[in-house]
Amino acid sequence: MTSNARWDEEVDVVVVGGGCGGMSAALACSILGLSVVLCEKTDQVGGTTSTSAGTIWIPLTKAALAGDQADSREQVERYLAGLIPNATISARLRAFLDAGPKMLDFFALHTAALRFLLVARHPDYRFDVPGATVGGRALIPPVFDGRLLGKDFDRVRPPIREFMPLGGMMVGKDDIAPLLHPLASVSAFRHACTLLFRYASDRLRYRRGTRLVMGNALVARLLHSLRQRQVPIRFEASLDELVMEQGRVIGLTVKQSDGPRTLRARKGVVLATGGFGGSAALRAQYLPQPPAEATAGFTGNTADAIRLAVKSGAAIDTNHVTPTFWVPVSVMKRSDGTTARYPHIVLDRAKPGLIAIDGTGKRFTNEADSYHDFVLAMYANYEQTQSLATHLICDARFLRDYGLGLIYPKTRDLDPYLAMGYLKCGKTLEDLAHAIAVDGSALVRTVARYNEHAARGDDPDFGKGASILNRHNGDPTVKPNPCVRPIGAGPYYAVSVFPSDLSTSVGLSADEHARVLDEKGAPLTGLYVCGADMSSVMQGAYPGPGTTLGPAMTFAYLAAHHLAALETSRDAELSNAVEAPPARLFAQVNG
Repeated sequence: MTSNARWDEEVDVVVVGGGCGGMSAALACSILGLSVVLCEKTDQVGGTTSTSAGTIWIPLTKAALAGDQADSREQVERYLAGLIPNATISARLRAFLDAGPKMLDFFALHTAALRFLLVARHPDYRFDVPGATVGGRALIPPVFDGRLLGKDFDRVRPPIREFMPLGGMMVGKDDIAPLLHPLASVSAFRHACTLLFRYASDRLRYRRGTRLVMGNALVARLLHSLRQRQVPIRFEASLDELVMEQGRVIGLTVKQSDGPRTLRARKGVVLATGGFGGSAALRAQYLPQPPAEATAGFTGNTADAIRLAVKSGAAIDTNHVTPTFWVPVSVMKRSDGTTARYPHIVLDRAKPGLIAIDGTGKRFTNEADSYHDFVLAMYANYEQTQSLATHLICDARFLRDYGLGLIYPKTRDLDPYLAMGYLKCGKTLEDLAHAIAVDGSALVRTVARYNEHAARGDDPDFGKGASILNRHNGDPTVKPNPCVRPIGAGPYYAVSVFPSDLSTSVGLSADEHARVLDEKGAPLTGLYVCGADMSSVMQGAYPGPGTTLGPAMTFAYLAAHHLAALETSRDAELSNAVEAPPARLFAQVNG
């Protein structure tokens, strides 16, 4: 759309998209003195970030370098070069590594709420690649009190329904053991009682618990920071057109309930609408066949910004190992007719006594590998079997101890899950094989071979429990291998899983300043991008926890700095101002 010289509002920067990337960009622009408005097409902020773990992957932070984790720029680059296509460290990747720690210091210095905890032990995902570390590169948002948001608490998109026990209580990894075993110790009992009392109190006033953790905590911290800086947020304002003048993006129009609104962006527009996970057309164009299960991310990410940017001359970068970041999901129709899609990330696959089989009844991969690598193995196995059928198999003891997908540990009534067809059961392995339509004798042989070695804590076929990542997500009480124990007597259970995407990797081409590029590699003046709308700096590789959110925040920060046109000397001033942040800005936790 070309300029009609009629504006309803004029600001320095318009940011489109209220997820982690968009909110970070709007916040950074405000801190740097730019007038900014944030447009979000729904009535809530958060997008996929709200349902995520909220972890960010940022190597070489001050907190990490001050700790006992040995890490270096050389080690990080060696690790990334071993994962990313062509083994190159691009200018954009160097910019991410340079700016990531500065971004954290910047937000810590200029906001009261945007804080992160360094996780001392949170392994990278590929320990077969030189340069991986046990910890020091992943950070998590601390627990946040949603009551501080006042009426804006309802503006935070809630987590997946099944991730909230008791109908609305958020639970972090450190809360699980005390809630399952409250009598294990005085501290466990006290912790469980505190959680339950807080939740009961919350439900007297709120529709869900206000103790926010993981991605919800990150979204709430960003929203709280934006509100403190009085950054305008336009809800239910969907991107309609980019306005151009003489080849430059100078604004945009949005659709609102009261009609279209045209916003002038004196310095530029930042696109952060979440990628194309919810776009059927782009999924068909870029995802491998056979098609993956519907996105595990926010379904409202329908490539609005990507479509309009391409219309305005932007290029899409498809040079990726894989077009999306993957996760296996199980699917169940809820009683209200909606569909639950449960991402199998860390709570079941790595635990001892579970195996994954394909449609032939055989194992095909290490079940404890990262969710991204697990789905890549599903597609690789498809090349051999021409089937993506995958089932997680366990016994009753496993189901009681660890749960399986949507089924919590210690669940007594399994009938609803069996009636919905989500859970399959068999008194014998042959019965279970019949229920999931695989060869019974093949399944019996598979379990027998697994059990033969599992009795010694071994897995010579796929090495379950061999890597640091595997063991980190296993059960430390099981010896000698926290990821392996025999599958016992029946009854036996199975849940089917399917490939799905957490976020997209393919996206708009961009440079190290987060400027959108055209087909010739030249910047489109006035147009910036971050988050999943941007072609991932990792090019489809998944180095560790927080692979999407770390770059999203960093390139939001870089876009804001470029928009502010800060001089090198001013950047140096800001850097020096946070050279030694107070100890209160960061803490270290074990995870």
